[in-house]
Amino acid sequence: MPTTVTERRTPLTVAQAATYTGYSEGYLNKCRIRGNGPAFIKRNGTVRYDPADLDAWLDAGKRRSTSEMIGAPA
Repeated sequence: MPTTVTERRTPLTVAQAATYTGYSEGYLNKCRIRGNGPAFIKRNGTVRYDPADLDAWLDAGKRRSTSEMIGAPA
């Protein structure tokens, strides 16, 4: 059975994730507390974000219209 190798990108700090997404560190921190932000990794008290999770979070926020409801079928 063939094995697929996935190239992993280095996890980003909160500051790097803020630059990557265009949101402020404070906004990402608030989203993390509320539970409505991107998935994150926390080890030894340090928060990191996988760029793939940031991409998925940003993609989930895409809309085609200002009147489109969140969660409504496209």
